[in-house]
Amino acid sequence: MHLKPPVPFHELDNDSGWEQVPGGAPGVEQKMLSGALDEDRKIGVRTRLIRFQPGTIAPHIFLHDYWEEVYLISGELVNGCDAEGAGGTHYAAPSYACRPPGTEHGPFTSAEGCVFFEIQYYVGGLDGS
Repeated sequence: MHLKPPVPFHELDNDSGWEQVPGGAPGVEQKMLSGALDEDRKIGVRTRLIRFQPGTIAPHIFLHDYWEEVYLISGELVNGCDAEGAGGTHYAAPSYACRPPGTEHGPFTSAEGCVFFEIQYYVGGLDGS
């Protein structure tokens, strides 16, 4: 059984194909690369790019029941700020995080904007499923 169908090597257009992250803060966009994550059935894996437009604040704490790996490709990201974007810890590219299920993260902001590569997945037996 394959987790995702194969995707051949191809060039990406970094200017098109972006969409608002469903339920996300204004200015937080995604570009889906492959896969799908079914949060109701707790299966799947998705790979995507996430882009914060300059000045974006994602004012909420995130908590989910799947694994998440994030590689900051460009720009800077602040984790743990308040709802107005003050405080928190600044990370500049390149930076990496691996978040097991149940790991609180955020709120986030990015004064200059940023792009990160993200993989989210369920693993039977390791994530409570």
